[in-house]
Amino acid sequence: MNENCFALRARWVLPIDAPPIAQGVVTIEQGRIAGVGRRAIGDAAITDLGDVALLPGLVNAHTHLEFSDCARPLGERGTLFASWIGLVTRYRHEREAADPLAAQRAIALGLRESIAAGTTTLGEITTRAPALDPAMTHPIDVTSFWEVIALDPARFNHSIDAANAHWQAASGYRPGVSPHAPYTVHPELFGRLVDLARDRRAPVAFHLAESPAELELLDSQSGPLFDYLSERGFWRHGAIAPRTRPMDYLRKLATAQRSLVVHGNYLSAAEIEFAAEHAERLSVIYCPRTHDYFGHERHPLVRLLARGATVALGTDSRASTPDLSLWAEMRMVAAKFPDLDPAQIIELGTLAGARALGLDQETGSLMAGKRADLVAIPLVDGSTKEPAAELLASQWPVTRTMFAGRWIDAEAGSGADTD
Repeated sequence: MNENCFALRARWVLPIDAPPIAQGVVTIEQGRIAGVGRRAIGDAAITDLGDVALLPGLVNAHTHLEFSDCARPLGERGTLFASWIGLVTRYRHEREAADPLAAQRAIALGLRESIAAGTTTLGEITTRAPALDPAMTHPIDVTSFWEVIALDPARFNHSIDAANAHWQAASGYRPGVSPHAPYTVHPELFGRLVDLARDRRAPVAFHLAESPAELELLDSQSGPLFDYLSERGFWRHGAIAPRTRPMDYLRKLATAQRSLVVHGNYLSAAEIEFAAEHAERLSVIYCPRTHDYFGHERHPLVRLLARGATVALGTDSRASTPDLSLWAEMRMVAAKFPDLDPAQIIELGTLAGARALGLDQETGSLMAGKRADLVAIPLVDGSTKEPAAELLASQWPVTRTMFAGRWIDAEAGSGADTD
């Protein structure tokens, strides 16, 4: 294949920001999309991929790759969130004690799995130094959010220094910061980290409104999550004012250039409205199978979309899902919300994710000028008139993944052309 200029024909091309094209052709030049239509641009040689759908590379807006070595989710379906937090903490500590390099290998494993599932852009939460994190140099687009956990004021300066070091070391990844959650980061430190991200024009990821236990802790400093933190000496009395609501955090998050509200399972009507009013800066990241694993109430996805909020999808980690397939997340959305337009669901896993990460001018749809990130997925019925619906209904896996105009080999993990 001529890597400089070539074209791909497919039974269907789904640009995302334009209607599907039957017998569509995507022309690629110098790693970027030169044109999308029924004909190649110029004299580009065409490779016919047959009965497949071509669409943008998937955007997984939220994941924790360090848990990619979990053979199955921790705990059992319906496990209380506070209990699950304890399982995650124990798993991390025991693995680190047994093998300090285990997390590094898990990240590499998760990257390979993600590519095989068609993901070309990731929002990754990291706790690893850049030199130890394979996600930093892998040939896909990684926004790496440095995770901060600190309720103790004595750790504030160290946490700020670590976040700054993550930015200063940035090479091969886009840096961001993730103050973990309201119950693990002091509000003062949370505000300082958001300000730091705003000044650096970098994104923020923050777990918020994830569980009823979190809301109870914020409101009255009580409940199972409060008890778990207190029993382990992690809670700091007076850190959070009584009657605190997710809205108190949303107002601050809206001051950053881009903020990802991870989960948002229990946002109130007023908070949904606020997210919609600040859709240019705030995005809600829905993790469907994690949501289902904990047996949460129905996600406010439909209400968010109806109000005009930006919603994207994430896999979360293998600590709460069986794999890192964003297709499986989209299929879960289709099962839970059968009235949603299939094309809109696929947009949640592509263009909306790119928008959440501030990358929608670079990827997320098939448009001339954007990076040539594509996935090819088989179609069972080559005569279908509804390719988006068929894709969500089928169990066919992604067959090829392209990043910046090159088919990438998930097994080798080298970004080499596999043709």
